[in-house]
Amino acid sequence: MFIKDKLSIKYLRPYFVTIGVPVRFIYVFNIRAYYMDKVTRFFWFCSGAHVDTLKKYPIEHNKYFGIGATIFFTALFACLSGGYAMYFVFNGDAFAVGFAILFGLLWGTAIFNMDRYIVSSINKEGSTNQQILQASPRILLAIMIGIVISRPLELKIFDKEIREKLKTAYLKGQHGKIDTLQKTYSEKYSMELAKDADLKKEKDSLEKDINRSRSQLNEEVFGEKSNQTSGIVGYGTYAKQKNTILQEKDDRLKLVTANAEKLDQYLSQRKEYEGVNNVRLFSEHQLDSLSKVAGFAHRNWALGQLTYNENGTRDLDTYLAISFIGYLFILFECLPVFVKLMSPRGPYDIAIANLQDADIHYAERDKERNITVTDSVFDHHLDEDIKRRKKTIATRSDYDSERHRYD
Repeated sequence: MFIKDKLSIKYLRPYFVTIGVPVRFIYVFNIRAYYMDKVTRFFWFCSGAHVDTLKKYPIEHNKYFGIGATIFFTALFACLSGGYAMYFVFNGDAFAVGFAILFGLLWGTAIFNMDRYIVSSINKEGSTNQQILQASPRILLAIMIGIVISRPLELKIFDKEIREKLKTAYLKGQHGKIDTLQKTYSEKYSMELAKDADLKKEKDSLEKDINRSRSQLNEEVFGEKSNQTSGIVGYGTYAKQKNTILQEKDDRLKLVTANAEKLDQYLSQRKEYEGVNNVRLFSEHQLDSLSKVAGFAHRNWALGQLTYNENGTRDLDTYLAISFIGYLFILFECLPVFVKLMSPRGPYDIAIANLQDADIHYAERDKERNITVTDSVFDHHLDEDIKRRKKTIATRSDYDSERHRYD
């Protein structure tokens, strides 16, 4: 029993003084009891119970307190989950936080009302099988709500791992984009690329041949005897021949080099036009920015990919961790329904059933009263209509009789 006014404190003062309790503590206990009473009533409301009826049966108080607390905290998690999911939907918008808070409150309120309806609509009348059959659609709805609530919270719990997975995916995507552009470019300009390769190959061959011919010319001029030289010192006939050949090769090298440079310049312009040179791999800073502004769909995909290894096999540890978080929220959502089903039919359930029967009886009697009143009103209107018509007919008959008398 709560001490709710100063008069109670006045009468209980001698008792507290006798047992050595300072009176100022009475006010502290009183305030605590007052707020506990408010919290209890709030959780009773959350459970969907009829508070005035539930107050009469103290044995049921704790059960509906627990059910109401579970529904309230489920709605709180739903509020956080919905707000977090909506934040990524509007990520980058100036009002993203405001939209997230607004949607989180709306989503939490909707889940709260659905949970409250699910629990309060379970009827404890009938056999256990009938109650389970009655509650099965509500259990399925609770499971779906648990799945919807748990997913955004899972995204938040594994946020660091999700960002790393997104960075890897973005880097792979950029590699694939670059490879695709390179492949398209190579196929489109295959003839030019082949000609450029032949020119560079010829250029390398000419450079080696010129170096070799220049070395032989020097040996010929200095009179070194070998298979390629005459061994005569001076700039003689053989030296002139070798110099002529060397000059021809040098002219050819200049021509090939000029053609290769023109072709390289043309291919560079084509690369710019095709966008091959404009695509670069993301830097670490760019990857951080991209993973930070990633939308809900990308993050959800990355969370699913966390359950697989790079070779495509299942990562059992991560899979179980993510799954059990989802199962926890599903169980948390279904718990009020299971508590209501497993608990025996108590005095509150009987009182509610009796109150429902009384309301039904009152509605039936009210229906009978309305029918009776309607019949009475109709009969009264019918009598008045009959009298009015009789009077009209009588007046008309008197008028006709008077007229015929003068005729």
